[in-house]
Amino acid sequence: MGFGPSWPQNTGRGRGRRGQRFSLGPNRNAARTVALILLGIAAAAISRCAPAIVEGSIDGRPRLVDGDSFFMGQTEVRMQGIDAPEGRQNCTRDGREWRCGEEAKRTLQRLTGGQPIRCDIHSTDQHGRKLATCFSASGSNLNAAMVAEGYAVAFGAYESEERQAKSARRGIWAGEFERPQDWRRRNNSGS
Repeated sequence: MGFGPSWPQNTGRGRGRRGQRFSLGPNRNAARTVALILLGIAAAAISRCAPAIVEGSIDGRPRLVDGDSFFMGQTEVRMQGIDAPEGRQNCTRDGREWRCGEEAKRTLQRLTGGQPIRCDIHSTDQHGRKLATCFSASGSNLNAAMVAEGYAVAFGAYESEERQAKSARRGIWAGEFERPQDWRRRNNSGS
């Protein structure tokens, strides 16, 4: 008699004490499902912590098109993970229309401070624009800042910044607006 639980001993032949087979029986599929779910959760957590693949970087003074796209030299850049109102897009605040697309562009101009910026390029979109995460001269993430200021919505990233901007009713969240993607679709604007 030893200390600890009295477990059936596995002889390596799949049988325990007195010829009992060890089997998860109907729970085998449930155990596999739980294991796969846990593996998926772990992979998702790791992927959020892992740095995005960077194909290259570009730096310089941006020539702004709107609140999430600009040119640096001849290269057109689209800020990845965000979607700002289009330049011609209007929103409603306090019952009045206002030019939220123009305000988004002014906000990006203010955040860059007229200084050169650096963009880490991740890929190229269907329009040939470089999709990038961009940083101000001081090193702050401009993509995150546009969403946090309330002048862009999360578009695959920056959900926590969007929740905070929405809760504080900053920028476009201070009134009513159409999501930029829906506005483009409705106005036949493919950008």
